[in-house]
Amino acid sequence: MSNFSSIQSRLKGINAINVTPFDHQLEIDWDSLKRNVEFLLDGGIQAIYPCGNTGEFYALTVSEAKEVTRFVTDTIAKRSLVIAGVGYDAQTASELAAHAEQVGADGIMVHQPVHPYLLPAGLIAYYKQIAASTKLPLILYVRSEQVTPEVLAQVAELPNVIGVKYAVNNPPAFRKAVEAVKQDIVWICGTAEMWAPSFYAAGAEGFTSGMVNVDVARSFTMLEALQAGDYPKAMKVWSDVLPFEELRESNKNGNNVSVVKEAMYQLGLIATSAVRPPIALLQDNEKSRVTEILKLWGLKVR
Repeated sequence: MSNFSSIQSRLKGINAINVTPFDHQLEIDWDSLKRNVEFLLDGGIQAIYPCGNTGEFYALTVSEAKEVTRFVTDTIAKRSLVIAGVGYDAQTASELAAHAEQVGADGIMVHQPVHPYLLPAGLIAYYKQIAASTKLPLILYVRSEQVTPEVLAQVAELPNVIGVKYAVNNPPAFRKAVEAVKQDIVWICGTAEMWAPSFYAAGAEGFTSGMVNVDVARSFTMLEALQAGDYPKAMKVWSDVLPFEELRESNKNGNNVSVVKEAMYQLGLIATSAVRPPIALLQDNEKSRVTEILKLWGLKVR
């Protein structure tokens, strides 16, 4: 694990899940993607994750996912970490991981399997197959308690597993997982600023963010407060971002990406707010609510 210690240290902060912008024909807008990445770099972000859920990974074809990873890696040019999302079946995930290594990414985030049926032995085999396909470090993305602490404890023994992005909003379950894993891994709150204070209290050392595509400063204010153990300050930021994050959680989290893209569009950070099915554009009242929040934050809406 010592070979990956410098990467682990940079994960102990804001893990930015960038968007995949589309044009009005729902083709990838590469110019907007470049602007998105440069915006994050200019804001001081040290870890960027192409092909995450905020990047609409499962709405991309495999060839598109490869091209997004290559493009983002080339654009970043080692100015921050690139942690590429991989998923689908084990063979495809392994193919994507090998490709990410080939194009110069720094690590892999393994999406939780989308298969409707999961068993501990099968999960362990899934992760082992992907880990064997690359020399890059792996971060496991956990979105269900079906990925048990026992599974995590076994998979964490693989030499290139260095972290877990835990996205089940259950701090007691998260703490049990932390206590079950004896390996030196980085625990990341996978549900962003809204849950970061609770997860930090239970052992997290970093958090993911989609909101950071819209406003880097608030995320850094929360990070600095959490790192200093200043929970009152962190909760002030929490109160500030709560309306935005609650809007993202609307429709059983269906608004998650659409709200981020609408906010980015209103701020002129991307050319359109287009999203691919099965998600959709916001309703007019939701767009107005995004405008209200951005103005409350003192940001200039176009």
